[in-house]
Amino acid sequence: MSETDLESLRSGQLWLDFCESLKSAGAEILAAGAPADDLSRAEGFRYLTRLLRLSLEKHLEFSDPFCPQFYSLSHETAKIGNDNPDNYYQNCAIDGRCSYRITGNAGQAEYLSIETKAGSFAGQGDMAPTGHVTLGELELGPGGDFELLVSATPQAGNWLPMTPESDNILVRQTFRDRRRERKIELRIECLDPRGEAVLDPVQFAAQMGRVVPFISGTAGLFRQWMLGFAAHINQLPPNDQQMCLRAGGDPAIFYHNSYWQLEPEQALVIEFTPPQECRTWNFQLSNFWMESLDYRFHRIHLNRSGAQLESDGRVRIVVAGRDPGTAFPNWLSTAGHECGAMLLRYVEATDFPPVHTRVVALDSLIAEGAARRD
Repeated sequence: MSETDLESLRSGQLWLDFCESLKSAGAEILAAGAPADDLSRAEGFRYLTRLLRLSLEKHLEFSDPFCPQFYSLSHETAKIGNDNPDNYYQNCAIDGRCSYRITGNAGQAEYLSIETKAGSFAGQGDMAPTGHVTLGELELGPGGDFELLVSATPQAGNWLPMTPESDNILVRQTFRDRRRERKIELRIECLDPRGEAVLDPVQFAAQMGRVVPFISGTAGLFRQWMLGFAAHINQLPPNDQQMCLRAGGDPAIFYHNSYWQLEPEQALVIEFTPPQECRTWNFQLSNFWMESLDYRFHRIHLNRSGAQLESDGRVRIVVAGRDPGTAFPNWLSTAGHECGAMLLRYVEATDFPPVHTRVVALDSLIAEGAARRD
C-alpha cells in the first residue's frame, strides 16, 4: 500500500471512492439482453445488494488465510450461479504456501466434495479445482470422524492437494432433504499461523478494492452465460463442461444449463431417463440472474429422492405458473416469473441420457391429466 493510499484511508477518500465505484455495478442490470419486466429489474438490483453482502464477507470478514474460518458464499438470501437448493455451501480463505487441517464427521449428506481453487469471479484466474476430494474417498474413523490435510505437497492418508496459487476452499454438501438431514460440521486450522487476527490498516484498502470487482465480475459473468443460453430457450442441452469448471463447477457433476421463458398460460414439459449409475441428480429453476428461485416458499426444484417416476422409469417435470393437477406430481412453480435459468445436474454419473423438452398450453396439459385419471 502506498503512502497515498494510506492518506486516502486517513482522509476518508477511500470510502468515497468505494461508494463511487459501487455505482458502476448497476450497469449489469441495465445491460442489453437483460429482461426489463419489473420483477426481473427489482431482483437484479436486489442481486447486487446480495453480492455486496457476500463480497464484504469474502474480502473483509473471512479473508485471513492464517486464521481461517468456514463461511457460506451462497445461501437462502444470497446466491451465485444457479446455486443448488439441495446444497449447503461452505467457503474458506487459504494461502497455497501454507498447510491446513480440516476435521469433521460424515454426517448425513448424500454427497460431499471439498475443493481447493485459485481466482474468483472478479476475473483473477481460472476457478477450476486445484484439488478435489469426495467423502467416498476419505478414510473414516470410529463414528464417521475424519481428518483431512490440505497442502501443495503430498501427504499420507487423507490429503486434499492444492498449488502455491490456491487461495480458497469450496465445500459442497448435497442432501436428499436438506431441511431434515444433519450437516457435516467442519473445522479448519492453519498449521503455519502468522501474525494476529487484527485488522491491518495497510491491507484494508486493498481488501476494499476487491469488493466491487467481485460484484461486477459475478453479475457480468452469469449475465453473459444467460445471453449464450438464449440460443436454446426452453431446451436443455449439455453445457460446455470445461466452461462450468472454469467458473467453479465440480468435476464430479455433469451440467445441463439453459434458459426458460413462458407465457402465463404455457407449461414447459421436461422428460429424461436418469443415468443408470448416478449418485444423485436434481433439477432447479432460477431467475435471469441465475439465483435459484425462493425455495423457502415455493417448490422450484426436484431431486432423485423426491421425484415420482413414470411407469417406464422416465422423469417428467412440468414447469408452470400454476399446478396442472395430481396427474403431474413433479410440478415446479415459476413463482411469478416470466423467464429465468434452469439447470439439471447429474452427480457421479457414468452416462448422460438426452433431455427432451416441449412447450404446451397449460389448459391442454390439464385436460391431458384429467383424461389419464378417467
